[in-house]
Amino acid sequence: MPLPVPVLAEGVDPAWLPPAAFRPLGTRRTLIRGSGLLVETVHGEVADACARFGGRVDRDPGPGAGVSYDLVLELEPGRGDLGDEEFVCGRENGCTTVSASGQSGLLYGLFHVVRLGEDAFSGDRAREVHRPALALRMLDHWDNVAVHPVMGQVERGYSGGSLFWEDGRARGDLERVRAYGRLLAACGINAVAVNNVNVHRTEARLLTDRISEVAALADALRPYGIRTHLSVTFAAPIVLGGLETADPLDARVREWWARATAEVYAAIPDFGGYVVKADSEGQPGPFAYGRSHADGANMLAAALAPHGGTVHWRAFVYNHRQDWRDRTTDRARAAYDHFVPLDGEFADNAVLQVKHGPMDFQVREPVSPVLGAMPGTRLAVEVQATQEYTGQQRHVCWLGPMWSEVLRFRPEGGTSGAGRAGGATVGDLAGGLVAVSNVGDDPFWTGHPLAQANLYTVGRLAWQPDADPHRLLDEWIALTFPAAPPRLVAGLHKVLKGSWRTYEKYTAPLGVGFMVQPGHHYGPSVDGYEYSPWGTYHFADRDGIGVDRSAATGTGYAAQYAKPWSEVYESPDTCPDELLLFFHHMSYGHILRSGKTVIQHIYDTHFEGVAEVEEARETWASLVDLVDPARHARVAERYEEQLRSAREWRDQVNSYFFRKSGVADAHGRRI
Repeated sequence: MPLPVPVLAEGVDPAWLPPAAFRPLGTRRTLIRGSGLLVETVHGEVADACARFGGRVDRDPGPGAGVSYDLVLELEPGRGDLGDEEFVCGRENGCTTVSASGQSGLLYGLFHVVRLGEDAFSGDRAREVHRPALALRMLDHWDNVAVHPVMGQVERGYSGGSLFWEDGRARGDLERVRAYGRLLAACGINAVAVNNVNVHRTEARLLTDRISEVAALADALRPYGIRTHLSVTFAAPIVLGGLETADPLDARVREWWARATAEVYAAIPDFGGYVVKADSEGQPGPFAYGRSHADGANMLAAALAPHGGTVHWRAFVYNHRQDWRDRTTDRARAAYDHFVPLDGEFADNAVLQVKHGPMDFQVREPVSPVLGAMPGTRLAVEVQATQEYTGQQRHVCWLGPMWSEVLRFRPEGGTSGAGRAGGATVGDLAGGLVAVSNVGDDPFWTGHPLAQANLYTVGRLAWQPDADPHRLLDEWIALTFPAAPPRLVAGLHKVLKGSWRTYEKYTAPLGVGFMVQPGHHYGPSVDGYEYSPWGTYHFADRDGIGVDRSAATGTGYAAQYAKPWSEVYESPDTCPDELLLFFHHMSYGHILRSGKTVIQHIYDTHFEGVAEVEEARETWASLVDLVDPARHARVAERYEEQLRSAREWRDQVNSYFFRKSGVADAHGRRI
């Protein structure tokens, strides 16, 4: 029987799967061949579209039926040339065909047809194999089961409460969870971790006596090919098992994890695995027992291996109790120093999850050197879709271009772009892309309706890391606003395309980072973290600004890169301007490649950023007759806050550096 399409509650936005996006599919005659849970999902999607728009769907009519079809979706089990998630799509003799060996491939093929729209049914189309470049395409939810007194329901959540948890329990109505799985499958996501990596006691119990609640979530996500994962505390044998130790080499600890994991798989046979934050920001880990991170990860990998599971071990490990006066300690070095010496020691089913930059999801960071330095270890790139440091979904900041730059970066040199000329890209080297989710129970899913573009883009880049992000933006617009008039398409492009660089302009200059309010990280505070233990400093004084990370006179971080990048970053003469203050302490009078001084660049970009937000706000206002009222009003309201905040950033940053440097603005503006 076809699985019914999830029904959204009244007022919940359909995001990039509005019914109108299925019109080209729903007016045709479709044949579906094959069986299985995901095939029934495909059948349900097509049947729903046909019921809306007048088409017809058949199942296996048999030979000699004499019926011609516009679309054939066929499962061919055992086909050796296709993996489980791959599919072939082509069109000839008036029929579009999608073939797949695995059920997931057929589901992805269906959504590919939806993306193509009318183009899927016009002209001939050569048969083309579509396969995901990255096997792991995952979202980490930092959702707390119970509301945390400091971090709330969702840590770094800007879209309301949790989709999964309410009042300390799993939500009873899981229809919206099913709808969420549908959205994720449509952009290529295949895995979700349903709870916070900072595991509190309530979350810890999900592993044992509350695993049935996780199983219910897994049941809701499974029809769309989403494997459920769980964040666990390294100290679970103590917290939950009553042991006095969590030493990864202790036989009792290993046996406890083996038993607990077997019970998880008894409840969730297709369970994906564990996500672990250890020895980081107060979370327990193997260091307490004199063990390495490979020891810790491999213990969990051994418990998961018999069941086909994976441990996702986060490389976000650093000293968060630094002395700000000690310039030899550098948080940026930490992941490399901790993990690169362990290359080759991690189990085959252990994935090291590495933040895309060495610090913490800043608006501009260099690509982490770890991503090019561990050829013997399975790596996944971690990015942040939730906009902790990029406007918290109150500001428009489409991050597709940032993520694309990371995935196209070549750790061994060469130019950016597709292919392997000049060395492999990060997208070539990584086995997965993991994003911290930006979704909550808000009617618009992401709080800011335009922040949906970030979630869609991260899924599509995980499928094809070398894709042009602007093409993916086109996809999101076409799906979210079916048959949009040219003025709306142009307006959406205008407000989204350059929004990352606009945000960068009015916030932290030249890669320096961390000029935010402590704790919640929203809004400007130039010295907010300057004298803190967190290792997030800009070292601005009367003479200059920036962190000396050179090998010659600084922390040595630049030397963690392979050549030529170690040489490029070592010298201010060759370091890219957008990263200059990340790698070097420079005088305010230093001349950038633009011909401006550092201080004038700070002044000018902060004024430019505010002007660009003002222009974007006016562009959005001009689209009022083309966008549904609720969506337009929500975005308009957010633009008012973005403009207020951008002006605050401009005034505080420019005033601070005028007072610090004593250098006036060359254009005589009031600062």
